[in-house]
Amino acid sequence: MSAYSRTTITSIIVHDTPRTREFSACFYFVAIRLPTPYQLMLPGLPSGVASFISYMDETTTPVRAAGIITAPPKVKYCLYARKSTESEERQILSIDSQIKEMLLLAEKEGLDVVTMKRESHSAKETGQRPIFNEIVEEIRAGQYNGILTWAPDRISRNAGDLGKIVDLMDSGLLKDIRTYGQRFGNNPNEKFLLMILGSQAKLENDNKAVNVKRGLRSRCAMGWRPGQAPTGYLNEKHVDKKCQCRLDPKRAPVIKQMFEKVANEGWSGRKVYRWLKDIDFKTKNGKHLVLANIYILLRNPFYYGEFEYPVKSGVWYTGKHTPIITREVFDKVQLLLSDRYVSKTESKEFAFTKLFKCGYCGSGISADEKFKKLKDGGTNRHVYYFCTKARDIDCKNQPINETDLLSELNRLMDKIDLDELGVKKKLEDEMKRYNRFNIGVLGKKQKKFNQDVDIRNYAKYLLRDGTILEKRELLGCLKSKSILRDRKIILE
Repeated sequence: MSAYSRTTITSIIVHDTPRTREFSACFYFVAIRLPTPYQLMLPGLPSGVASFISYMDETTTPVRAAGIITAPPKVKYCLYARKSTESEERQILSIDSQIKEMLLLAEKEGLDVVTMKRESHSAKETGQRPIFNEIVEEIRAGQYNGILTWAPDRISRNAGDLGKIVDLMDSGLLKDIRTYGQRFGNNPNEKFLLMILGSQAKLENDNKAVNVKRGLRSRCAMGWRPGQAPTGYLNEKHVDKKCQCRLDPKRAPVIKQMFEKVANEGWSGRKVYRWLKDIDFKTKNGKHLVLANIYILLRNPFYYGEFEYPVKSGVWYTGKHTPIITREVFDKVQLLLSDRYVSKTESKEFAFTKLFKCGYCGSGISADEKFKKLKDGGTNRHVYYFCTKARDIDCKNQPINETDLLSELNRLMDKIDLDELGVKKKLEDEMKRYNRFNIGVLGKKQKKFNQDVDIRNYAKYLLRDGTILEKRELLGCLKSKSILRDRKIILE
């Protein structure tokens, strides 16, 4: 017996019936170089089990020692839990429940889980999941060679990511994929099944998009506009009233007055804005309407009973919701807005726009140029920087001339710490290049210079005579927030 190796793999279900109890047991035996079959006789086994084991031992064909079966390589698993982006509470619950179930499976099956990865990201697009990409790289690095996950669609819902997994299996780097009810090893049939299940998940995604769009078109044909209702309406929360809306008793009358004041009294958008601020009108989200929102509301045909869906598709529907105004009032408002519309002039680029914030209201700083005729027939060009008043139309921040703004920036360069200026190294390199030019081309001897002073002077030179790109690059590297208030620049 010592010259032989015997392997006995047996699945037994034993029922020790009549009145006492029922035994149901599954035994797997792998015996190598067993000197005697009696070593398999475990104490306490029913007589039927012992007899069957003895019979199998006597009838098993012996295998030569040279053909001893080697144990398969050990698989190290990465537990991967994923859920598509949703509300935070549902997201956390879903991922935790996946991890809990898979850890129970790992404990039951004796799987070696070396790490856990969790991700809240859709698997619809290829290569867009950072955690999944990290797993692929770690498998290639040999940190683990198995994946433990709830279902195949947790790994991929697109062909690109699925192809990466199959390539890892083909190259032998990924040995095993375990899910709650399935196992996929590195063999043709199981890889084929994995690809089928992954393709099915992609098909579900594609069909879901088609079905949702079809359902939205059906809702539109019924007269109900999908999406968030505009200010003046409230969405119905009942499940059987999806996409339906009703009048907001608090805000709908104010919206109606807005249209009437523009149509009948000739109010401008800014006048409507001030009026809404005076009456402290707020949206259902608790915010005031800004000027741009007011013009969007005044141009929305939903308020007289029609809507376009999708927007700019040219497909119009008649809504079943209650209109706030009539079509005649809406047309009159559109005519007045069109008469007051001033087309945009050619866009101009200024050096210091979008680099500062208003110190009063927090809006951006814009610029405009003015030309003044001189007595001798010439003209002087003046550039002024001012608050856009996007957040407060009545902002009191005063405009500043570009000449005065440059003086403020020069004063700032004298006080600022050079480390605050993110381009310090670039300025140093530029100074060295300038010195090399003097020595190599002009033949001048290099002079010792105060590096601190020269860098500051170079920054002032860029502000005064540099190109617009150089000026913007210099100020854009400031690490602190730049505030313009009362014609003064403040760093926060």
